[in-house]
Amino acid sequence: MLLKELTNNEFNSFKNSFNSSSLYQSIAYKNVMEKEGFNTILLGLVDNDNILAASLIIILKSGKIKYGYAPRGFLIDYNNHELLRIFTKEIKKYLSKKNVAAIKLCPNIIKSVNDTKYNIINHNNYYDNIIYNLNSLGYKHLGYNNHFEGLKPRFEAIIDLDSPYYILFKNIKKEYRTKIRSAEKKGINIFKGNINNLNDLYEQIKNKYPRKIEYFNNIYEEFDKDNNVELFYSKLDTKYYLNLIQKKYHKQEEICNYYNSIISGNINEKNISKKMEADKLLNKYKKEIIKATKYLKEYPNGIITSTILIIKNKEEIYMLMDGYDSKFKSFNSKHLLIWKLIEMYSNQGFKKFNLGGITNPNIDSKYKGLNEFKLNFNALCYEYIGDLELVCNETLYFIYKNVPLKGILKI
Repeated sequence: MLLKELTNNEFNSFKNSFNSSSLYQSIAYKNVMEKEGFNTILLGLVDNDNILAASLIIILKSGKIKYGYAPRGFLIDYNNHELLRIFTKEIKKYLSKKNVAAIKLCPNIIKSVNDTKYNIINHNNYYDNIIYNLNSLGYKHLGYNNHFEGLKPRFEAIIDLDSPYYILFKNIKKEYRTKIRSAEKKGINIFKGNINNLNDLYEQIKNKYPRKIEYFNNIYEEFDKDNNVELFYSKLDTKYYLNLIQKKYHKQEEICNYYNSIISGNINEKNISKKMEADKLLNKYKKEIIKATKYLKEYPNGIITSTILIIKNKEEIYMLMDGYDSKFKSFNSKHLLIWKLIEMYSNQGFKKFNLGGITNPNIDSKYKGLNEFKLNFNALCYEYIGDLELVCNETLYFIYKNVPLKGILKI
């Protein structure tokens, strides 16, 4: 067996034949990272021209010391101890000669799958054996982080799309089904966008995400080469919304007039209470008319309220980034947008809809709202192994650990 650098075509061919692979182990992501200023290597273990294992390695450099990163781990059967042993041995030897001190990887090795009540419904029976083999080969497990301490999330919310769309909708939490219907009734519509809408996404997420707009442009351009990227957004029809509120106001005005006539002839506590409630709702609609009129005046062509950037990876849809305009949170537009994408992609034959990272659902944190939002779509919580580190060059690794270096692991 021989470890060698692969061409883009060789790597792609192996990736496409591999049972499970991440969007981060791809030529598109390789090109994105190169545009971000990193060096990359495609390595493959070959036997008689057959590729048995492979990985994209991103190289981070500070001075003469380099550090490698295999996003979402190697493309390898982690259950095959002998194959893993040989690949590990060869990759350490190869990278050591390239002055790479160590590599970090965050494999999508599933530890367990939990339902929305955080009960384990599927435990990887091979997990203990896999982690034992990794430890025996020199991989250091960096612990079971509960939040977003790792380079990639250790927990993800994933929806199985095997059921018909009406069952998928029925399985969504009742409160969210109500919000989805409400968003449609208020005039929220869903549109497919393009690279020009990345600015809308960036404006919605720039204060909570460290990436610059150029990163999203690069993502879109590279994954678009194979038609694997799509962008969708929700938009409030301001004219429709104003007409809707005006109709509600006039209808409520009739109800108030009715109670006025009732009270004039029959004053009692029950009628007065109903009258007060009716007046309260009328006042609410009056305020909404003022707000809706302002929206129409300022945004006659509508308001983009939420945006989602999607990556298609084999049979999985991955929600790479999503955002919404907090000023219009009450319209529940992102609820509707996500549902419409679930409905659309399930009808196109995709098997999974990955809503992206969450934190450990069993631990209270500031991310509780994020967890509940994603899991309420009847997503399962996938728990992965976490980050691993493999030392390739002991001398360089000692320097890396003991001398302050700039630029290491800022990816």
